[in-house]
Order: sequence, then C-alpha cells, then structure tokens
Amino acid sequence: MQLSKISIGVGDRFAHQGEAQLKAIMRARQSGLDICPVWNKSNREHIYVHTHPSDVRREADAAVKKLSYTGKYFVDADHINFNTVEPFVETADFFTLDVAAFIGKPSTDEAVSEFVASCQKYIGELKVPGIEKPIVVTEDLLKSVAGKFLAATQHASEIYKYLVDKKGKGSFITEVSMDEVETPQTPVDMLFILKMLADKGVPAQTIAPKFTGRFNKGVDYRGDLKQFAREFEDDVLVIDYAVKEFGLPAELKLSIHSGSDKFSIYPIMAAIIAKYNKGLHLKTAGTTWLEEVIGLAKAGGEALEVAKEIYANSHDKKDELCAPYADVIDIDSSQLPTVEEVNAWTSEKFVNSLRHIPGHPDYNSNFRQLIHVAYKVAADMGKKYTYMLEKYSDIVGQCVEENIYDRHLKRLFDL
Repeated sequence: MQLSKISIGVGDRFAHQGEAQLKAIMRARQSGLDICPVWNKSNREHIYVHTHPSDVRREADAAVKKLSYTGKYFVDADHINFNTVEPFVETADFFTLDVAAFIGKPSTDEAVSEFVASCQKYIGELKVPGIEKPIVVTEDLLKSVAGKFLAATQHASEIYKYLVDKKGKGSFITEVSMDEVETPQTPVDMLFILKMLADKGVPAQTIAPKFTGRFNKGVDYRGDLKQFAREFEDDVLVIDYAVKEFGLPAELKLSIHSGSDKFSIYPIMAAIIAKYNKGLHLKTAGTTWLEEVIGLAKAGGEALEVAKEIYANSHDKKDELCAPYADVIDIDSSQLPTVEEVNAWTSEKFVNSLRHIPGHPDYNSNFRQLIHVAYKVAADMGKKYTYMLEKYSDIVGQCVEENIYDRHLKRLFDL
C-alpha cells in the first residue's frame, strides 16, 4: 500500500464534515493537484468525543460513496502508541506511531554499542548530496543520538510488528511522529533516526519531526523563517539520502503536524518540494472543528448562542483544556476576551475574531487557540451541539470546504 505523493490529514472531531472535506480535495484534484485525503483522529479525541475508530471509517467511506470519489483515501489511527493501537486495527489503514514520549528513554549499553558499531562507515566527514557542509560524525555524536532516539525507534518497531501480525505486511501506511516535544530534531538527528528505523525494519512512508520554532495549533508559524527553510530543505535532502543509503521506501516524505494555518511557511515548503520533486503530508486536523464553530457563529441566532456557550465554558476550563496540548499552544490569557464581551458580540465580530485572516483587526490568535482545544466542551454538550451542525449543515459545510481549499491548498500549491 502506497500513499500519494501529496496528501492531507483532514481530522474531523465530530464526524459530520466528511463530504465538505472531500469536496475541497476534489476541487484541488480538478485543478490538477494529485492529492489524497487522510481522515485522522486520535485516541484522545475519541475519548473526549465518545466515538470509536470505526466511526471515522464509516464517515470516510460514506463521503467517498456519496460524491463518487475514485481517488486514493486513507483512515489514520492518529498519534497512537502500543497501549492505544488495538481499537484502531480493524478499520485504519494509516498508523501514526507517536513515539515522542520515548525520546530520551534509556536503552541498554548493548543496544547503543550495536548501533554505534553499525555506523562506523559514517564516522568522519559525511557528505549528504545537496547539503553544503559535510556532517562531522564522531562516536560521541552517535552515542548521543542513540541515547535520545534508540528507545523511541524501538517502540515504533514494536507497534509496527504488532500491526504486521494483526493486519499483514503491506496492508497499511506507517508514519513515525516525534513532533510533540520541546526540543527539535536536527537534520543530523533525522539521518540517524531514519537509519534506526531502517535497521529495525520499519518502512516509514512519512516522518513528522519537531522543527525549530512554534507550531501552535491552528495559528501561523512563529519563528525564524530562514532557519526553518534551512532545516526543512536539509531534512528533504537527508530523507533522499536515507532512502538510497538505508533502503527505506522511495516515497518517504516529511509530515507537517500542527501544519494547519502555517501560512508564512507554505511558500517555503512549496518551493523546496518543487525544487527536489518531493512529496508532503500536511495535517490540518482541528481547523475543521474551528470552521464548525465559525459556521455556527456565521449562522447567527441560536447557532451563534451555542458558539458563545462553547467559549464561555472553555474560558472557565482553560487550564484543564490546555494541559494536554502544552507543547503546541501558546495562549496569552491577558489577551482573551471576557465571557461578557463575547456574549455581546455580533455574528460578524465572533467570526472575524476566530477566523485566521492575517492582518484582520478583529483576529485574535489567543481566542482561536483556546477554541481549538475546546472541542471537549462541545462534546459535553452532546446532541445540543451536533443538532446545530445538522440544522446549519449548509453554512458549516461551506466554511469547512472553503477553509481547506482556499486557505490551505490554494496557498500551499498555488492552485
């Protein structure tokens, strides 16, 4: 099973926007972009929203059937580990192996020594085609990289072998995720992480590293654009080298997590993957949930009141909601509007404050980030929330489709 060269993760917290998401993908394909959707949802999201992995499969299959879509599509068991993978086995065909929690965990001296011994040919000045300066590889460097990442890649190997046993080799896509951590992985780290994965027989088709800078949920990239460009290009070159040197899948590509709305780096990524004719996987995930809230606010009346209720409840539970996302949000509480202020907002003011339009005088990134992690609040509202999605499905669906196509795909791929 092989992923398309360009793919996009379209998470859908409440499983109501499959058709709207797929319409955006089909518009992009009609514009000449060969892209496939990957419906993704994590174990945490299923717990919060009281759904099951099979619900995602049903949503994807129903949207494909309804719209007569004939391209590739996948269902991703997003951010799973060995303890959470089992419920996803039957219905997923894409597995994001989240091994971030194992970075820095100890490995045996024997395992470290074995890895260092396997890298003896690279000690000295290692030249990766396209990277200007050679990488100076020493035994100390190899021991340091092994100390950080050997346990994480071992965990990836254990999940992969479990999936092969349950589903059969070649019947699913494998992604390895290391992004939700504080310290970024360098291109040198990436090179030897990929060797570890190859040594352990993990045929990753995508890998999600942590880059320098902030990849906060649902808002633009914050960091040094020139440094990001260097890292991203070096990672692309390292992957190309690793594919040939270590025998990893030829389609291996970078996966950008929390990649939604990173408008300032879209031109950088687009130029680099075009320069080297490489692929990309972009996760937009929670922006669909944000567009649901925007759609309800746009609808006005009772729907706007529900959107305001979501904010009021999330404002009161901010610390609880933010805790699981500490590495990927950055909210200045002093810049959050009060509940009383929001309750007095018009439909237009709410929409403009939440929708990510750079430079708009009403846009509030702190407000947007808090709503981004507040889907649990909507889930606790039960049918009161989902009934609104169904009643105002035309408005909400239009917001979802336009968001994916106009603000993401058009920007990133110059459609």
